[in-house]
Amino acid sequence: MTLRLYNTMTRQVEDFAPLTPGRVSLYTCGPTIWNYAHIGNFRTFLFEDLLRRWLEASGLTVFHIMNLTDVDDRTIQAAAKAGVTLREHVEPYAAAFFADRDYLRILPAHAYPRATQFIAPMITLVESLLAKGIAYRGDDGSVYFAIARFPAYGRLSQLDQRELRSGASGRVSSDEYAKEDARDFVLWKAAQPDDEAVKAAWDAPFGRGRPGWHLECSAMALDLLREKWGGDVLDIHCGGVDLIFPHHEDEIAQSCAHTGKPDFARVWMHAEFLNIRGAKMSKRFGNITTARDLKEDGVDAAALRLFFFQTHYRQRLDLNDESIAQAVAGLRRLGDFAARLEAAPAASSGAVGAAATAELEGAATLLREQFTAALDDDLNAPRAVAALFDFVTAGNRALDRGAGASGPAREAFRWAAGVLDVLPTPKAADAELAAWVEERIQSRRAARQARDFAKADLIRDELAARGVTLEDGPGGTKWRVG
Repeated sequence: MTLRLYNTMTRQVEDFAPLTPGRVSLYTCGPTIWNYAHIGNFRTFLFEDLLRRWLEASGLTVFHIMNLTDVDDRTIQAAAKAGVTLREHVEPYAAAFFADRDYLRILPAHAYPRATQFIAPMITLVESLLAKGIAYRGDDGSVYFAIARFPAYGRLSQLDQRELRSGASGRVSSDEYAKEDARDFVLWKAAQPDDEAVKAAWDAPFGRGRPGWHLECSAMALDLLREKWGGDVLDIHCGGVDLIFPHHEDEIAQSCAHTGKPDFARVWMHAEFLNIRGAKMSKRFGNITTARDLKEDGVDAAALRLFFFQTHYRQRLDLNDESIAQAVAGLRRLGDFAARLEAAPAASSGAVGAAATAELEGAATLLREQFTAALDDDLNAPRAVAALFDFVTAGNRALDRGAGASGPAREAFRWAAGVLDVLPTPKAADAELAAWVEERIQSRRAARQARDFAKADLIRDELAARGVTLEDGPGGTKWRVG
């Protein structure tokens, strides 16, 4: 296998080889379902979708876990404010996330664990850390992880102890009266009135409460991985760059302290931020855009996929009207070529047609080579997209010269476009028309086999009345509108 991936842990692009040949465990941090996921979240989810698609296209079996965070400060506060239970509040946003996922053509994960479904494994993990002396009960009744008792802390984020202390007041709870060290993070939060009010508190040997955000991912990932394949180490763990510290750093600490293994995941991958018109997306700036906003604006999901894949996942990306318009234009070009390639007849007779067909097949071979080399190089989607458009240019030129749309050319294009999933979404009316046309073609074929040529001609006329042109060839009957 030639796949190479950038590992945040080592800050290097490394050869990737799964722990067990032929299969990959992939954990991706999913949304917190307190509100609608914004398009910046989906920039990360789309990068992870491409990673999974490429792993599978490379012949690997992938077990993909994506958690849904349904217990944290934001979900509880939102439910309490609305006067409903936690479950009542998060359900509509979980459904909205799945709808947005489907709109953006993101492959469903194999497991979508929710924190509320894995309380028992979380309690077990906390008990393990308490027994090892790496966790302790604070003065407030919560359970904390003692960073000073885990010397390897900070490997992923590469922050020194001074930076960890200075960052404590911002990204780590710094109630020094409740815990031994300001750097320590909470594993289990003692139950508060709001938790009880929204039914987000559970009994545990170390006190009634709820899991901390970081604890949730470790417990769910380990539980599902052991159930599926056994083992305590993931092949790949992904998320946005904002999760490197403290979330992923804390996941590593509690997981490795619990299992005794040096690693929680062998490869850590992180996607960069998405900006909106030059500014980082945030509610504070009032520039949040959701997937459903873009869908309501009529933006084809394939155009958004094309837009995101034209920038490497480790580079920041700016979303604006111009960039979307350019992606829509690129999508139209891909769609036009796809239709032309599918409808192209066999090669015209003579040396020119044969030479053009050979040119088209050569371009298809080059597409496969360049596309594979691009995605094997740390998932370099921009180069893969460029290879696809280079093939469109070469393909149009060859078809203009009378090339026949051979099987290898069609298959190479479908394969590359399918990995990226960047062909236009068929309109409902188009889908209905296609189904009707295929049915009429089958009826026409049956009529011709029965030597009922009059009926076959009537069906052709019926199709022509709807603007459908048939082209009979050695490979069967092709059709096009117009």
